[in-house]
Amino acid sequence: MTLEVRELDLYYGDAQALDKVSLSAAAGSVVAIVGANGAGKSSLIRAIAGIETPRAGSVRFKGEEITGLPSYRICDRGIGQVAEGRQVFPTLTVRENLEMGALLKRARPRLAATLEEVYALFPRLRERAGQAAGTLSGGEQQMLAIGRCLMGQPELVMLDEPSLGLAPTVVQEVFQIVRQLNERGITIVLVEQNVAASLKLAARAYVLENGRIVMQGTGAELLADDRVRQAYLGL
Repeated sequence: MTLEVRELDLYYGDAQALDKVSLSAAAGSVVAIVGANGAGKSSLIRAIAGIETPRAGSVRFKGEEITGLPSYRICDRGIGQVAEGRQVFPTLTVRENLEMGALLKRARPRLAATLEEVYALFPRLRERAGQAAGTLSGGEQQMLAIGRCLMGQPELVMLDEPSLGLAPTVVQEVFQIVRQLNERGITIVLVEQNVAASLKLAARAYVLENGRIVMQGTGAELLADDRVRQAYLGL
């Protein structure tokens, strides 16, 4: 397994956000994590990324323990994150934002080549290379956030609500991009409120409720499960 999370507990003060969460992601797969607002999805992503420190449990990446490492070291191991809300640097240009993503030691030698790869994937970013990121549309900012992540040469990408606040046509484009990244061999961990779309894409999926994994299976299995359909699809 590329990613293995075992019995992860995370607290904010006395409030428990994650309760013995375990999951895994095989190399080159798409894993979806679904659940309602406040279920702990973003907390899980932040714990894997090293932004939050779990109280108990472990996170292993390519067989190596990464629990408790600072986030920059986890990034340099090959785990990239596209945070909820995009979080681009609004006053920097598109190109400057992308170059920020290549500051990692693993990424610096291939900065120019990777920049061309990102521009090929997102032609609009090339067109707007000199434009301030804060003036882009929401969809373009999401492309920029994904592109900046790719500049770090990740082997695993965690996307936290990539379609949030986007127009339906742009949402379809974002999911197509996720599919393309996976076809390139990148392992994807996808946190997404668009449950139907994420389950259709996922080889494996987990349902998180109140900080606990309550269901797991293939994406197709969960998509066909009556409990999931009633709770998250309104069917």
